[in-house]
Amino acid sequence: MKRLMLVVSTTVVLAGCAAGGMFGPAPKDGELAQPSDYKSWPVFLAGIEKPTGHVRDIYINPTGASAKKGDVFPNGTVSVMEIYKATKTGDKMTKASLEKVFVMYKGKDWGSTAPEGMKTGDWVYAAFEPNGQPAKVDYATCRGCHIPLADKDYIFHYDKYFDTRKSAQMLNGQTGKVAMSVDEVHLAAVLTK
Repeated sequence: MKRLMLVVSTTVVLAGCAAGGMFGPAPKDGELAQPSDYKSWPVFLAGIEKPTGHVRDIYINPTGASAKKGDVFPNGTVSVMEIYKATKTGDKMTKASLEKVFVMYKGKDWGSTAPEGMKTGDWVYAAFEPNGQPAKVDYATCRGCHIPLADKDYIFHYDKYFDTRKSAQMLNGQTGKVAMSVDEVHLAAVLTK
């Protein structure tokens, strides 16, 4: 019984530290690790074509996928954006090599570590090379792009995500479903155009 209590106590303390709550300081941009299992998460949006010659796929963890349109994403949300170099053939872009992985993490008061004038709620950011090693980026640039999105919890494509998710749910007849495959996201995006 004492061993069980020790394991439970250790788990609670470690969870508190990871959450940046009363057990530890809030993390700063670039301090958190890349999630290893994000490809198993629900797809936020896929195949986002950029005029810079890139395609982006975005994943969201199950905590974030539990949010409803009009809500902010709950603490514990993690969003991962893969940026691929792409080639253009006609009007279609095709993904080539992975260039970078950007991650947004949300935790209670985590945004408090951001410089004044660069706060984006409770979000902190990290960037990684294709091999998973931390990338050297200017996080002020990340924050600067997200600052104007305060009414969407600082998340790009907020409305499109919820509209696409709703379309995919209707296609499947599963109104409670929040996880989608890349194929379902693509089909739903075509239907919502």
